[in-house]
Amino acid sequence: MQKTATATDTPLGPEASLPTLSKLGHPHIPEDLDDVKIASDWLDSFAKYAGQGDVDGLLGLLITSSFALNFFTSAEHVDPSSPYDIPLYWRDILALSWDIRTFEGTPKIKQFLSSQLSSAEITNVKLQTDIPPQLQRPFPDLAWIQVLFKFETKAGLCSGVVRLVPVSNKESQELTWKAHSIFTNLEDLKGFPEKLGLLRNQQPNHGKWESARKKEINFEANDPAVLIIGAGHSGLDTAARLKALDVPTLIIEKNTRIGDNWRWRYEALCLHDTVCNFPPTWPVYTPAKKLANWLEFYAEAMELNIWTSSTVTAATQDPETKVWSVTVKKADGGERVFKVKHVVLAMGFKGGQPYIPEIPGKASFKGQVLHSLQHEKATDHAGKKVVVIGSCTSAHDICVDYADHGIDVTMFQRSSTYIMSAKKGIPMLLGGLYSENGPPTELADRLNNSMPNLLMAGITYRMTNLIADADKETLDGLHKRGFRTNAGFKDCGLLFGVFTKAGGYYMDMGGSQYIIDGRIKLKNDSQIKGFIEGGLKFEDGSELSADVVVFCTGLGDPRDSLRKLFGDEVADKSTQIWGLTEEGELSGCYRDIGFPGLYNIQGNLALCRFFSKTLALQIKAIEEGVFGNRYSSK
Repeated sequence: MQKTATATDTPLGPEASLPTLSKLGHPHIPEDLDDVKIASDWLDSFAKYAGQGDVDGLLGLLITSSFALNFFTSAEHVDPSSPYDIPLYWRDILALSWDIRTFEGTPKIKQFLSSQLSSAEITNVKLQTDIPPQLQRPFPDLAWIQVLFKFETKAGLCSGVVRLVPVSNKESQELTWKAHSIFTNLEDLKGFPEKLGLLRNQQPNHGKWESARKKEINFEANDPAVLIIGAGHSGLDTAARLKALDVPTLIIEKNTRIGDNWRWRYEALCLHDTVCNFPPTWPVYTPAKKLANWLEFYAEAMELNIWTSSTVTAATQDPETKVWSVTVKKADGGERVFKVKHVVLAMGFKGGQPYIPEIPGKASFKGQVLHSLQHEKATDHAGKKVVVIGSCTSAHDICVDYADHGIDVTMFQRSSTYIMSAKKGIPMLLGGLYSENGPPTELADRLNNSMPNLLMAGITYRMTNLIADADKETLDGLHKRGFRTNAGFKDCGLLFGVFTKAGGYYMDMGGSQYIIDGRIKLKNDSQIKGFIEGGLKFEDGSELSADVVVFCTGLGDPRDSLRKLFGDEVADKSTQIWGLTEEGELSGCYRDIGFPGLYNIQGNLALCRFFSKTLALQIKAIEEGVFGNRYSSK
């Protein structure tokens, strides 16, 4: 039974983040609602108070709430003295905070605005008329008017999204609309536009392009301002953003070719994320080798400066100047030391080392032990018995590949797994924004990020239940086979499994049916005790014969790479990389990681597509001396 708050009888957990109509006084929403007038009136008041730096006036436009959920990192609670147990969120990306922050409840928002509002100098607030305000009903007991707007600050051009909810006066029944969620985002820096469209290079270059590119890539005369370690999608995204902002940038890539980080993974690998921003002929689920070739093409098309077959061997920072000395070993064996102001880690989770649990008796095992990163293709093990340790994405992919090639394969499930079908679950979860019929990608990204994760948890909690109903046949079939499932982190399904652990889930693309049909054998009735000569022995005394054991057990701490390149002090004092903060933001991503000029970017295509601009704008603002006062209060 779900817990409830003593004073207010409001459910705790993810559901508590939702501004349900019952919490708002059961307002009656008229059928002839004038969305545009309500939005315009609210925005006029917002512009007035924001322009005057009037914090109290601005707070009057928001729901009053002392609500605090914080279920990501601490105990759930609702302040019993609060007049409403209604959520209130303000997510800001650089526009006012010069950081990536989410503030929950009136006290924290008031503290934030008291610190930042006046200095931001908000002006020119305008309704975005090409995307008119719209009443949305995500669920029968939820209603809000979504309003997109633009505004300016002293430093930049910004966008905003506000969601207005109806509040019913208990005595007069008069309906007012107040904000329960506000998003403010820095889009561009004033005076430093991206060199796109008419601002791009328009000079003809007859016969000089190749020599000019070679000179640019080699950085013979000067060092770059930014050095990016890693030419995966996150590194390429960031370099492209910085190039558009005219910030000299060099990427260091250890592999021979761009895209090799995908090209040389296991043969059966393809993306489980659907794609709608690639050419219309593109397969929905991108094969790894196709993505590798695309990244290589992208780097060439965007004319990004990249040194392949090169590695960073050491990096130190001058404590006075904060300039980094970065030693790079080149493809020809020579070395060069760069003096740069900014270093961007774009190594993803591969910054961590392959994780294989310590299991006794490994030396006695006569077979082969691999991590999934070392596995290439199923036919390498034709005629052998294979045990795959793990039950998430890589484990399913590899097991399916073995089964397709007639190889005896057993999946060992250590703990329960969140299962959601790609065919049904993804459209239900993301189809409104990311689909062939969805809005343009840039708008979809903005709307997606306008929803604070603290609030999104309530939506995904409900969606997880609906998706489970849609996937009932598959889930029932898995349960009959003994496969253990769960509902994800805090019962919030896929997204928070990604955000908190970067694992623990499988977006089913057919592998579940292999388990149901017995084509992939399953063992999960006892934990591994140790290796034996011919396989594995379990705590209940049972044994499992194996010629090959493949560990699909993920990677270690992404900060492992910091220790190797930057030393123990930087690794020990740096911000945790990945996982959610108390504010529901990704830790150690898209900003510095505790040291001036040292940044990290990672995540899927959509996250890096959006936040690469956030990161690039910070670096450009620092380079031009216009970086504002970063809000540091908790």
